Amino acid sequence: MTLNAQGSGTGTPTPGLASDAPTGSATDENGVGSPVAHAGLFTLALGSVGVVYGDIGTSVIYALREALHAAQKAHGELIREDVISVISLIIWTLTIIVTLKYVVILLRADNNGEGGTLSLMALASRTMGKSAPIVFVLGVAGAALFYGDAVITPAISVLSAVEGLTLVTPTFDGYVLPITIAIIAALFMVQRYGTAKVAAWFGPITAVWFIVMTIGGFLHIADDPGIFAALNPYHAVRYVTTHGHTSLLVIGAAFLSVTGAEALYADLGHFGRRPIQAAWLAFVFPALTANYLGQGALVLANPDAIKNPFYLLFPEWALLPVVLLATMATVIASQAVITGAFSMTRQAIQLKLLPRMEIEHTSETHVGQIYMPQVNTLLMIAVLVLVVMFGSSSRLATAYGISVTAEMVITACLAFIVIWRFWRWPLWVSALLIAPFLIIDLVFFGANLLKITEGGWLPILFAFSIMFIMRCWVRGTRILFDKSRRNDVPLNELVKNLEKSSVVRVPGTAVFLTSDPETAPSSLLHSLKHYRVLHQKNVLLTVVTSNTPRIEDSDRIRIEPINDSFTRIFMSFGYMETPNVPKALSLCRKQGWKYDIMSTSFFLSRRSIKPASHHLFSRIQDKLFIKLAINASDATEYFHIPTGRVVEIGTQMSI
Repeated sequence: MTLNAQGSGTGTPTPGLASDAPTGSATDENGVGSPVAHAGLFTLALGSVGVVYGDIGTSVIYALREALHAAQKAHGELIREDVISVISLIIWTLTIIVTLKYVVILLRADNNGEGGTLSLMALASRTMGKSAPIVFVLGVAGAALFYGDAVITPAISVLSAVEGLTLVTPTFDGYVLPITIAIIAALFMVQRYGTAKVAAWFGPITAVWFIVMTIGGFLHIADDPGIFAALNPYHAVRYVTTHGHTSLLVIGAAFLSVTGAEALYADLGHFGRRPIQAAWLAFVFPALTANYLGQGALVLANPDAIKNPFYLLFPEWALLPVVLLATMATVIASQAVITGAFSMTRQAIQLKLLPRMEIEHTSETHVGQIYMPQVNTLLMIAVLVLVVMFGSSSRLATAYGISVTAEMVITACLAFIVIWRFWRWPLWVSALLIAPFLIIDLVFFGANLLKITEGGWLPILFAFSIMFIMRCWVRGTRILFDKSRRNDVPLNELVKNLEKSSVVRVPGTAVFLTSDPETAPSSLLHSLKHYRVLHQKNVLLTVVTSNTPRIEDSDRIRIEPINDSFTRIFMSFGYMETPNVPKALSLCRKQGWKYDIMSTSFFLSRRSIKPASHHLFSRIQDKLFIKLAINASDATEYFHIPTGRVVEIGTQMSI
């Protein structure tokens, strides 16, 4: 499947994809192609602790508490076997889903060093032929569900951390919500400054957080050494198979322990496979296991500790510092998912799923550090609305899990396609490998669906809204493209006619952006119609978005001369890159084509779109598409073209 670059409905025609980019995965185990591929293993592993594992590391605050509360509701009181079984369920969930599925298997399914749902979709789509639309739908659904996770994670993480203040003194009861709102608002407001300056603190602070949680766990394991029985998966299996409906409620709550696991794969391009694996196996997983065992032993020794087993691991004098550290850790976890939303949006724009939006680079050394004002504002509003609506982490936990489990189901399906078709493993081997994970993901998804009336509807509604927006944009751009093709003039035919004509020639170079290199762009036709002149040199530029993350400069430009006056240029960008047309054109000098920005004019088409459908549902989609097109980032800014070198020619179309 070929994935096109993004154009707005009001700007230039969508630059199309001329040919598939090279396929394959990274050539070394650290993920060649990422900006940090050759950094030290320890440095990258420490960085991954902060960015990759921030979310899953803060789940210890509320995951066991919610799972034990779910078990307690069924019996009215907790028995010893319930506590051991719940701890066993959490530990083996971490082992199977995170360690085996993500760390061992999925981290190997990289797309030139990049990971994430859209990268997995790109890999799967290359081999599916006529079935590629199914893969495309799965990828879109996974991306939409990720946004649901990006909205809920900051809300529940910061709320759960600030709630620890009530254990320091009940005086803080009335201030939890205002403090949470202030922290979240401040978090989003500082996004414009980028993460470059504070990123160096992420790893060390989160590393301290994991060390503290490990110490807290070890302080209480001795309260009841019998908690080590939880390391036996028998207790988890027995509980699930003998407790019916209750076990589903507990499973849904226990799943909170692995929220953030998707970041393992999504952040592959930032850190590489080996650092992420090393950080999990040598540091993060042991810390989580020790803490959950300590919480379990504490509850066995003191059942009243169920009200907040994590914070009660620590002595009273250490409670306030731990709460402050937890707050910093949750802010870091939230930062990771926010920047992940920026990256996901940029990929969606490049893959023609969303309109162009303003993208600001916040670091001179790390290409992945970007800021998107529109996305940041929408996320902040959504997160604050959630905090006010639910008011506590326990109530918000009911809304958590559905989007994450659904995304994991989609990831498992796409992973099966990649292993079977892209890696060329036998069908039965691929199915045997993925089936256990898919079954477990489906069980977790089903368990979380039980919470749909208690708040679980929210992430589903949010995901469907994002999918509807993407669907409207894809549909609208396709309709406009099909309509524009009806009035197409073959480029070769126009060039031949111009050779015979006496049209006036003016000095300089004209660059016409077009999605179809075989037809004359409307900006060229309108220029000839209204100005009746032609530049001495004319370039038909097609910007290509590859289904690989990045393109080497040596492969970025392809030049095809047509005659002395016309030249086709194909310019390729990876879907993780931000297109910079003038900078890329300077590479043409190496191929003998002279380029001078001061003697070059860029011609773009600006469309005015009117709704034409009379059907209500189609009309709603048309109006939404037009609204998105109007608010899309200007093509001049998106392609980084100097405004003083741009000529825009307007056309009107109905959709």
